[in-house]
Amino acid sequence: MNYQNAQLPDGAKLAGATSVMTEKTIAQGILAKHMAPKGKCGFLVVEEGACQFVWEDDATNPIDCDPDHPVVIFPERYHHVAITGPVKLRVEFYALPVSLEGLDETASRPGDSFI
Repeated sequence: MNYQNAQLPDGAKLAGATSVMTEKTIAQGILAKHMAPKGKCGFLVVEEGACQFVWEDDATNPIDCDPDHPVVIFPERYHHVAITGPVKLRVEFYALPVSLEGLDETASRPGDSFI
């Protein structure tokens, strides 16, 4: 299994979260190439089952995510979630103490509606 070994950045503060989604109710934007909301870090939490997280610039190395292995979604990097079977998951969003200058203004950011 390919698990991520990352922590939320120091100073990150919870700003919002999606509702719990399943493989049948997941927001379609999460399954497509997108970025986290501006100035936010995502945190993919699986409550039941498993899924994969894919960085678009490293698509051949998906990260496995399950209840014991959440994924930190760093800002300004394109990614998507891949459903691999039955799953219950949510995405939490954390505000970061960073500058918003130079961000990609054209990026799809489906998480914006949850903060």
